[in-house]
Amino acid sequence: MDFRLIKRKFEEDGYVFLPGFLSEEEVAEVNRRLEDFIENTVPGLPVNDVFYEDKNDPATLKQIMHVSDHAPYFAPMLNDSKFSRIAGELLEDTVVPKILEYFNKPPKIGKPTPPHQDGYYFMLKPAKAVTMWMALEDVDEANGCVRYVRGSHKLGMRRHGRTQTLGFSQGITDFGLPEDLENEIAFPARPGDLLIHDSLTIHRADGNQTADRTRKALGLIYFGASAQEDVEAKAAYQAQLRQEMRERGELVSE
Repeated sequence: MDFRLIKRKFEEDGYVFLPGFLSEEEVAEVNRRLEDFIENTVPGLPVNDVFYEDKNDPATLKQIMHVSDHAPYFAPMLNDSKFSRIAGELLEDTVVPKILEYFNKPPKIGKPTPPHQDGYYFMLKPAKAVTMWMALEDVDEANGCVRYVRGSHKLGMRRHGRTQTLGFSQGITDFGLPEDLENEIAFPARPGDLLIHDSLTIHRADGNQTADRTRKALGLIYFGASAQEDVEAKAAYQAQLRQEMRERGELVSE
């Protein structure tokens, strides 16, 4: 792994693609642990940590928050691993591990992820953070691979507004400008492939158009220690979002 090349690509494009970051054996163990976690622990998790496309159908599980808090196996992956080390090198800062999440797009009903910048949700000054997305199975354009707008991290924060997408409440309101479409790159991935992007990089994903394939992945987020989080503003935003979700019936009973 030539880190100088990785760092240069990350700085130029706002993202970097690292195929085979985890081995086939490592991915198999992660998937085994996740299956056990989903079967035995997820049903008892707090309502705000688990999202379903259909809250009455466990087979439509789409997102689990704070996986490393609820499943001890995953804590070292977030806090002290080659994931955290490469985050520190890319940020050139002491890293603050924030969250390890599970994502899925169920067949037929897995919805598109709206174009957005993670920094809008993070509320950091400066916007010094990276997000990692690792495929746990084959992902392509049919079941919703990640798409980046190359170089968009250099242009600052775009205007965001409310969406109707559970788990991604904010999206870029004017996405689709010529510079967006001309610079958008799709990233099909194999199990163990890793994508890392800057908190200001615009990205999105289509819905799952397949009849029988899921689209499972892990997400890891790291802040730079020098970034300051507006804790009160973020807490107020999240409280408002939960209230709106309850009113729309998107949360299971609390």
